[in-house]
Amino acid sequence: MLDHVSFSVADYDRSIAFYTATLAALGVMPMMSFDNDGGKITGFGANNNPFFWVGDGGALTGGRMHVAFAAKSRADVDAFYAAAMAHGGKDNGAPGLREHYHPTYYGAFVFDPDGHNIEAVCHAPG
Repeated sequence: MLDHVSFSVADYDRSIAFYTATLAALGVMPMMSFDNDGGKITGFGANNNPFFWVGDGGALTGGRMHVAFAAKSRADVDAFYAAAMAHGGKDNGAPGLREHYHPTYYGAFVFDPDGHNIEAVCHAPG
């Protein structure tokens, strides 16, 4: 079971704006920000639980990651994708069924401004 995920980005302000807009569609909001060893970090979450942390990595940003956020409905997946596209995301798989995973896997994939593969997925039937 995951407790939280954190990673660095090249342009902190751009990424915070991207994630604030994109994750709002899933009910995930910025909850706290502070300086962390000379850089900035923001924790996004819900229900008083920050679980997705974005930090200022500057030139030290390396490798790519994949994070999938659980969505309550297919409409939330669609809203996530639309928000990502409107705020600098790049398409990596428009909203739709991915039946090769399982019959009700409805997901959308985007690349964030640093090229990380970010997904929203709903497992509920139609």
